[in-house]
Amino acid sequence: MKRWSVLFLPLLLAACAGHGGWGGSVQCAPYAREHSGVQLRGAAASWWRQAGGRYTRTSTPEPGEVLVFRSTRRLPSGHVSVVRAVKNSRLVLVDHANWEPGRVTRRAPVEDVSPGNNWTQVRVWWTPIHGMGKTVYPAYGFIEPVLEGGSS
Repeated sequence: MKRWSVLFLPLLLAACAGHGGWGGSVQCAPYAREHSGVQLRGAAASWWRQAGGRYTRTSTPEPGEVLVFRSTRRLPSGHVSVVRAVKNSRLVLVDHANWEPGRVTRRAPVEDVSPGNNWTQVRVWWTPIHGMGKTVYPAYGFIEPVLEGGSS
């Protein structure tokens, strides 16, 4: 029994040392769901379609809303982030997971660069360069975190 305990103890301690949440890998959709209250599942890009008839979708950002990125070659599942602050009509600060692999980034600037100021094209802060990324990402817009009809 003592030998079994000596062999089993390191495995038990390793299991306790895990990162917790989302299988040790932080993904954008579960993070956004937990931090916004928008109860959608699946690939981030599918949230826009899923929200139809359930949540209000808008092109005007407000704190607490979820910004939904379209699927692209770079983002095959799309991406979602939670708006924390609106700085002006073209700049918001978001919290999101896995924009930088395996990390949660808080209050990251996202800039609307769409010609119509409708948040269909955005650039995102990239911490490794301490500036806005060069890539323009297509986005659908924002999902309000309140179910249509008024309940959350």
